[in-house]
Amino acid sequence: MTETIDALAGLVAGGGVVVLSGAGLSTESGIPDYRGPSGAARRHTPMTYQVFTRDAQARRRYWARSHLGWRVIARAAPNEGHRAVARLQAGGLVEGIITQNVDGLHTAAGSPRVVELHGRLDEVVCLGCGNRTSREELDRRLREVNPGFDARAAAVNPDGDVDLADDEVARFRTVDCTFCRGGMLKPDVVFFGETVPAARVSRCFELVARARLLLVLGSSLTVMSGRRFVVRAAKLGIPVVIVNQGPTRGDGYAVLTVDAPLGRLLPALADRTAGDAVGLAGVGR
Repeated sequence: MTETIDALAGLVAGGGVVVLSGAGLSTESGIPDYRGPSGAARRHTPMTYQVFTRDAQARRRYWARSHLGWRVIARAAPNEGHRAVARLQAGGLVEGIITQNVDGLHTAAGSPRVVELHGRLDEVVCLGCGNRTSREELDRRLREVNPGFDARAAAVNPDGDVDLADDEVARFRTVDCTFCRGGMLKPDVVFFGETVPAARVSRCFELVARARLLLVLGSSLTVMSGRRFVVRAAKLGIPVVIVNQGPTRGDGYAVLTVDAPLGRLLPALADRTAGDAVGLAGVGR
């Protein structure tokens, strides 16, 4: 581990680092990864935007499952990995964070300048009028109209979705927007089949283009949504470092890959580079 920390520290110490994080960074906060060692296999197809907007029964099923899964996400707190990234950012080594996660834990750990690529699960948007409300408010309303809903989730996914029996879904009641009175509510996250807002993607590409180093944390890079930033960095000649438990689809682009628990490795990295961070701060970073 010492040699690994030394190699990582040597690459990070120069600053100009942009972090690309995935679900593997949040596993130690109790949120399972889809594909990593803690991941639970899905027994149902992920909700798509098209099905959500066109099928009322599918929306009921989604909200019933998500209503239970949200309780797990809402209780989650930043872990040592999130806090270590915030320390690296506060020290001037990390310039920005692109996260594929929707749990908001980077911000909760104290990190500014976080681009939440796929949105946030703690926010809700009306597809009719565009009004935004908090997930806490929606949770309160759903509890009011489902007073006896005490179903137990079989497994929770990183997006707050769960496995739930059909008979439990059938008795769940949904609610609509109170602002425009009837608009369809959706968590403010990017569903499968939905496009990430172009301005958000452009901002991420700009971050990558200005980076001296792209540091991938806890992502298998299976989907192009995140992997495209690794590909872009490699094309621009920007070194890519990947820290993940298990292989990724971006390993061929990396100058260094590390298979290690992020909650142990990142605090050690932050400790190791503390002196370098102070030095950078002293010269105006």
